Amino acid sequence: MKIATYNVNSIRARKELLFKWLERQPVDVLCLQELKQEERNFPFEDFEKLGYKCAVFAQKTYNGVAICSKAGLGNVRKGFGDEEFDQQKRIITAEVGDITVINVYAPHGDVRGSEKFFYKLAFYKKLLKFLEENFSPSQSICMVGDFNVALRDLDVFDPELLRDTIGTMPEEREALKAVLDWGFIDAFRYLYPDKVQFTWWDYIGGMVWKDMGMRIDYIFITSPLKERLKDVFVDMWARKRRIPKPSDHAPVVGVFEP
Repeated sequence: MKIATYNVNSIRARKELLFKWLERQPVDVLCLQELKQEERNFPFEDFEKLGYKCAVFAQKTYNGVAICSKAGLGNVRKGFGDEEFDQQKRIITAEVGDITVINVYAPHGDVRGSEKFFYKLAFYKKLLKFLEENFSPSQSICMVGDFNVALRDLDVFDPELLRDTIGTMPEEREALKAVLDWGFIDAFRYLYPDKVQFTWWDYIGGMVWKDMGMRIDYIFITSPLKERLKDVFVDMWARKRRIPKPSDHAPVVGVFEP
């Protein structure tokens, strides 16, 4: 069973590439972020032709998340159930078999002290509260997405150059770590504790070809899924395309025993 997370940076702009990638790398569950398109314009029929059922929580121009599954979707929940936070479409939850899948697109944030900086920290507090009120670490939960935080210096190409910048600030890292302390394991680091692997590269300056990136896309799992976890990998094929233009993120794929 393969569960993938992929920030497509516009489903409309990346649709052709996405379906080419799915031909090469079929997955059972696909979690997408940054759709930038209203739900009514999502390509449901194209996914259905490949055997996927999709649940979408999206808005025009910004944000947006989707879970597409070949194994069906149960108990779909869109948003936190909080009007203030759900103006931005950033989280969707569904059951796939015996696994609860949570797909998150966390705010990018901004410089320390800005409104977007504080909103990002508030989002993580809201996420932690959402988990505490609705789930238990004893459940089989796979939480994936673009979290816009590099958890460790190992997760950025130049820790000194990027120190205390967006995505590496101590406040951001602590906020995300508080969520993980609820009961999650970083699946990639569980299997590859010292491996350098990024998931995002700036478009400018050929950063992907120089491998000057950050690891900000994750697959987090609760303890019951540890024994079923077989591999986690970043598929560089989708990022190293020139035509059609790729997302600035690469897909991350988790491989689990059924």
